[in-house]
Amino acid sequence: MPSPVRLASFLIAVACIFPNLGLAWPSAPEPCVKIAGKAFVPPADALACQKSFPFNETLRKNVLTNMARVFDFFTFENYYLNSPPPFQESTVNIRAALAKFSAKKYKTDYDFNKDLYDFTTQLNDGHTRWFPDCYTAFQNVLPAPVITIEENSVQGVYIAFDSVEFLSQLGPEFTSYFDSIGFDWKRLAGAKVVQIEGQDPYAYVDHIASTVSGNYLDHGIRVNSVFTSYRISGGTFSQRLGDLAGPNDVSKDSVTFRLIAVNSTKVETVKIPYLASFLGIPFTDKASFWQNNCVATDFTNGVDLKNLTPLRSTRRLARAEIIDKSNIIAIDLPPVFQPSLPPVAGSRGVIKSFILPDKKTGVMFVGSFGGSFGGFQTDVVSAITEFKAAGVTQLLIDLTNNGGGFVCLGHFLHQYLAGSKIGYPGFVSTSRGNPLAQKIVAGDIAFGLDATFTFYTADNWAFLNGTQMPSSFNYNTPPAPFVINGRRDPTSQRFHDTCELAFSQPVPATPPFDLNKVAIVNNGNCASTCAMFSTLMNEKHKTKIAVFGGKPGTQMEFKGMAGNQVLEWADLDTEIKTAGVKNDPLAPPDLLVSGNFRHNWRTAWSFFDENKPIAYLSELPKFRFPYTKDTYNNPQNLWIFAAGKLFT
Repeated sequence: MPSPVRLASFLIAVACIFPNLGLAWPSAPEPCVKIAGKAFVPPADALACQKSFPFNETLRKNVLTNMARVFDFFTFENYYLNSPPPFQESTVNIRAALAKFSAKKYKTDYDFNKDLYDFTTQLNDGHTRWFPDCYTAFQNVLPAPVITIEENSVQGVYIAFDSVEFLSQLGPEFTSYFDSIGFDWKRLAGAKVVQIEGQDPYAYVDHIASTVSGNYLDHGIRVNSVFTSYRISGGTFSQRLGDLAGPNDVSKDSVTFRLIAVNSTKVETVKIPYLASFLGIPFTDKASFWQNNCVATDFTNGVDLKNLTPLRSTRRLARAEIIDKSNIIAIDLPPVFQPSLPPVAGSRGVIKSFILPDKKTGVMFVGSFGGSFGGFQTDVVSAITEFKAAGVTQLLIDLTNNGGGFVCLGHFLHQYLAGSKIGYPGFVSTSRGNPLAQKIVAGDIAFGLDATFTFYTADNWAFLNGTQMPSSFNYNTPPAPFVINGRRDPTSQRFHDTCELAFSQPVPATPPFDLNKVAIVNNGNCASTCAMFSTLMNEKHKTKIAVFGGKPGTQMEFKGMAGNQVLEWADLDTEIKTAGVKNDPLAPPDLLVSGNFRHNWRTAWSFFDENKPIAYLSELPKFRFPYTKDTYNNPQNLWIFAAGKLFT
């Protein structure tokens, strides 16, 4: 017998696909059948399948009610009424926007969800986004990823020189499509871009940064997100497509470039087609596409952890990270660009460590603060131990495309580098003190819950003197008064994290390296826990930080969006249900569709200004370098260049 959730999901699917049960299927061929079982399809065919589901008012009310009540927990909501410089591009009245979506007439379910997806994307906070699985099941791929480099002292936009080696890894189903339409995409590698869609290439990159990229408040960082770049994904060196070549959107079929091919002086116009990659769950027709990709699953919503058997026995671990769903395709960095240096110990997971040819510079490429919680700590210790044994005296940390991860791993790396004598290695933090949040904390106390169950219980935190709060302490009632942009916005009391309780490796009392000999490089795409770590190094130790790339002549921050903790929708719903307040009229309803409205749940307050979140504190890098043909997508060359510039 199907579970109640599965039965309800099936009925919703039937209602959405057959809004009038007396009508038979239309006689025209199903658009979803046409693309079923294919890894790559033309974007128009993918869009036709997605647009085949009619608008459903029940689903709109469900999603918007959920979203409106989750926004009650979003720590930065009122900042958006008038975002401070240089982040003023991200200014919007969130409640007014929701009211507009509630009243707008839509033809298809896709049109409604596309509005919500674009709206949350353009909040430019990768922690706070609506991801409808039904309509993020395809990623467009352009066989011409772009880069920005300096050639002959002039910066410009080019088609990535490694495009052929890079994209050929997608396999014959990808490459044969372009052969079948007679499009020679391989000859475009390395071409100089003169215009994109009739605009100066940097102007079009600005457009993509403003409308497609999202994730970061700073426009300059979003510009860098448009370009292809190296990263670590799945424990290996990888290359990100970039937001022009790899958007999570199939509404465009092509992009028109004016360019000069390699070994040519002629400017030519080339219309470059996209091909959509299917990222979802396999299907055979319209009904199965909806059932497999669009309907709520047993994991969409939260659970009451008090009902689990056996009960939890370990603390839940806070995370702060973005979801880079628009670049979910993980393609290896072509071997010619991967480091040729032998890795040192501690290079098994998200960290890759090397000793540069100068024999005095150690490099730790920290690809994320995720992966194995214990393994990350072990790898840090192993790498630094080998560095010290080899006589390394200076450390370069690469944070390029680090999307964050476990909050406490950021604390661990900071404290390990600075020594335990610095004391608390994180930021002062708060959560929003709305009425339902107050009821959650009260409910947790009434049930006798602790940090093994919820993030809201007080024993997750410490008082500002470092003493851990007892689980029975209500730090949310009464809330502390706070006003932002003329709006009352009560918050919890201020507190510290208790990350030291989760460390599995001992932290040295003193720094393993002179902190003046520690430097950071990245491309600005350093989010969440990564942003907190780099900000701590800047605010506490004045660490040299260098950012590569971006648009010439414009400002660019060294960190991306920095909250303090993110809750996925299922996490927040679990907090609500476990506290016994799901039936409260303020509680968000369970989603009827498969999706995730995640949000920034905690705020980190700057040491420079205790009344300003670090997310809204403009902190510029001490150094800014353009990529060159030698350093773009070539981490080893970039590290050698950076060491020569930063350790002088």
